[in-house]
Amino acid sequence: MKFTMIHNNINVLNLEKSMKFYEEALGLTEVKRIAPESGEFIIVYLGDGSGCHKLELTWLRDRDEPYDLGDNEFHLAFGTDDYEGALAKHQKMGCVEFINEEMGIYFITDPDGYWLEVLPPGRG
Repeated sequence: MKFTMIHNNINVLNLEKSMKFYEEALGLTEVKRIAPESGEFIIVYLGDGSGCHKLELTWLRDRDEPYDLGDNEFHLAFGTDDYEGALAKHQKMGCVEFINEEMGIYFITDPDGYWLEVLPPGRG
């Protein structure tokens, strides 16, 4: 028996703002959308074009208060082929939350406060 990772889900308050952030910050683009006629939710799957794993953004029509992220001890990680360039870009965007120079990694936050780890080439 074999299992394959398919996607991770995060819920967002402003779908368009989140989609714009993920495209600008990490190059993720929409690959699939589920939007029932009732309009009660929209699910958008984002991909990086290199594999089958997706990030699922879920927007709920009736949700208007921020999600409780607890201690925010969970995160998604992204590798990059240009760590210094990525760090400079994210600093310019104002989304760098924490730089761990000892480990050679940093974290950015999305519009809903989710942490995203950025790793240099060969790490992960």
